[in-house]
Amino acid sequence: MKIATIAENLRLIRGRIGAAAERAGRDPAAVRLIGATSASKGVRPEDVLEALDGGLREFGENYVQEAAKLKLALGARAAEATWHFIGHLQTNKAAAAVALFDVIESVDSVRLAEQLSRRAAGTLPVLLEVNVAGEASKFGLAPREVAPAVRAIAALPNLDLRGLMTIAPAVPDPEAVRPVFRQLRQLAEANGLAELSMGMTDDFEVAVEEGSTMVRIGRAIFAGGRQP
Repeated sequence: MKIATIAENLRLIRGRIGAAAERAGRDPAAVRLIGATSASKGVRPEDVLEALDGGLREFGENYVQEAAKLKLALGARAAEATWHFIGHLQTNKAAAAVALFDVIESVDSVRLAEQLSRRAAGTLPVLLEVNVAGEASKFGLAPREVAPAVRAIAALPNLDLRGLMTIAPAVPDPEAVRPVFRQLRQLAEANGLAELSMGMTDDFEVAVEEGSTMVRIGRAIFAGGRQP
């Protein structure tokens, strides 16, 4: 059986994003595709190079150390991409994260935002991570904490708070998490924020229908029989 290439996977995913956006009356160009590159899930530097050759220009990483190794392996080509941090970030790694990443999507406390503000040399785009479903296993602000955090972060120098991010519960039917994505969109609208990072391999089409502006896709891009 033929194994799909990463470039073919990218074409298929972009088509699915476009169809989902059109179903919702949205412009497909308003949705950015971010490739989740975690080495712990089998993504190799050569896979990222293949994705770059396929036109992908935004990548998300869960771990600071893995990102440092990956960017070193990519050499000069790492500069072709925008790098998003999408995992849990400890405050003691704020300086390293600011040096490695262009966007921090997973700001889950005002304390972390303060550390990033102190470490950032210029204006750093950030998103607030929200634990919409209240899962004990996940990080993120409770929905009721979003408005106070937005106000506090707005007063910090060097940070550009652009939106909200969430990780929906893993469920067999992606329709079951539609209310999670809808609530995040409503929270963003209530707080005057434009960006919504929501949707992964198993649920990104529903997320796009609910207003996602960034989807974080790993397995559907990089699997293709090449990962364990």
